[in-house]
Amino acid sequence: MRQRLREFKPLLFTTTMRNPNRLKALLYVLANFNNQTLTNELCTKIMGELIRYGLYCSQKSTESIKKKWGLRRKNEQLPIGIELLKDEEVEYILKNNPQLHKEAGFDKGWPSRFATIFDLAKEFGFVYYKIGDKIEFSKLGEKLINSIEIKSEYGQIIYSEIDALVEQAVFCNSLAKYQRNNPFVRVLNNNVPLILLLQVIKKLNEDTNFNSIGISILELPLLIWWKDNNAESLYQRIKLIRENYGYNPSWEVIIEICINEIMGGNFKKFKPKSIMLEYPDEFIRKMRLTGLISLRGGGRFVDINKTEIEKINYILNKYSNFKNFEDEKEWFNYISKIDERLISEPKKLAASHVNKLLDKWIEMYNWEKIKAELLILIKKRITTDNILKYLNNSVRLEFLISLAVKSKFPAILVLPNYICDDEGIPTSTAVGGKADIECFEQYNADVKGFIIEVTMSEGRTQTVMEVWPIARHLEEFKEKYIDAFCYFIAPTIYKDSLRQIAFLASVEQLVVKAYSIIDFVEFLENGRGLSI
Repeated sequence: MRQRLREFKPLLFTTTMRNPNRLKALLYVLANFNNQTLTNELCTKIMGELIRYGLYCSQKSTESIKKKWGLRRKNEQLPIGIELLKDEEVEYILKNNPQLHKEAGFDKGWPSRFATIFDLAKEFGFVYYKIGDKIEFSKLGEKLINSIEIKSEYGQIIYSEIDALVEQAVFCNSLAKYQRNNPFVRVLNNNVPLILLLQVIKKLNEDTNFNSIGISILELPLLIWWKDNNAESLYQRIKLIRENYGYNPSWEVIIEICINEIMGGNFKKFKPKSIMLEYPDEFIRKMRLTGLISLRGGGRFVDINKTEIEKINYILNKYSNFKNFEDEKEWFNYISKIDERLISEPKKLAASHVNKLLDKWIEMYNWEKIKAELLILIKKRITTDNILKYLNNSVRLEFLISLAVKSKFPAILVLPNYICDDEGIPTSTAVGGKADIECFEQYNADVKGFIIEVTMSEGRTQTVMEVWPIARHLEEFKEKYIDAFCYFIAPTIYKDSLRQIAFLASVEQLVVKAYSIIDFVEFLENGRGLSI
């Protein structure tokens, strides 16, 4: 088979994997076929299973199928469908949605669609597949799929996170090694994007002429289009831009540099919005998965997360000099190999410091802004906020509820248990075994403690996955604070969840106060104290 010639291209990770939660769910389903020999027929069967779980939603379907898939297509933060499709519904989708797609090595149609969906997972070292070979999950890929659980109860799909920190560790392991010119992507660009980013940021921050806040989002297109791994040259080019235009060069200036200077005028098919907004947005989303970068200046700059400086220095020392690979399997073995230093748990800021950072953020996000963003979550719309748009819905809810409590009751000590960067922006939801948010309030001569648990889940999933863990967290918290109780907050509170909560009150003497997000916002506006 004739391979297409390599050429220089801007970096654009496939948007199929825009939502990491969806990637984990896709791999979870694929794992059911691990060690099976891949054929075009098996590709189609696997696609049928993705359709069954609402992980692939086609254009032509029925109203009943759309209902089972839920709102995932309207809100990409939802990783999976609501209800399993029946065999006849899966067959209907496969039959009535012919795929015109063609990938090298795969039959046209559904087999090629399979390859497109899982290409990035192979490129990142999670799973290896090839027609005629067995599907092979790496130890790295197994870590990722073992971080979640998907099961069904009465046809309802139950998706749950087991270990939220695994995702960050796995992507850090892959992106520290990820090369532009790997055997799966035929480009001439020869660099490791994460390392190039970290090196350039360090050089910019060491320059006393600048403000030590990293690289501007307006400058990121240069890195995305950069041909080699020469961080010094890229730094000098950004320095020249700043000398001539400050931190706010026009789109035209940056596009001119990307197209005519870097590419030599050989790349004409582009949209200004893609170069200046879409490519950088996707790049930031992927780099944030590592936990190594922070957003500063209200989201205008990308910088090093100083809490992870040890890990950053290790990556720069070990992976800056890299070998190029031509063999696919050799590359896969390299990028999938687990580096224990890279998958170590992220550094956690002191709880008191996180509380102080919340004070900083409520200066940026006033009460009306917080309410508006919570309403966006409820209506499952996409936020346009320069910071919040990089947080998945679950993380965003923990952050916004923490801000909401701090905004209305500034004297309360609010200690969220999510992992955050040095700016206090969450990178992961609260780790397992702890309440989402712990709060402490001075009441008369005593300190009253209570916890807040939040979830985006609704319906049966909420009942199955949320209430009993809340009970465990509250029991443990009450060992220190006898009168403690819990606020449970979700978009809506399912009737069976209320029954479970009533049981906890009558049998276990555990007080859980359940609120929809809207009701909790109203309660905060009208309440005199939270620990009363």
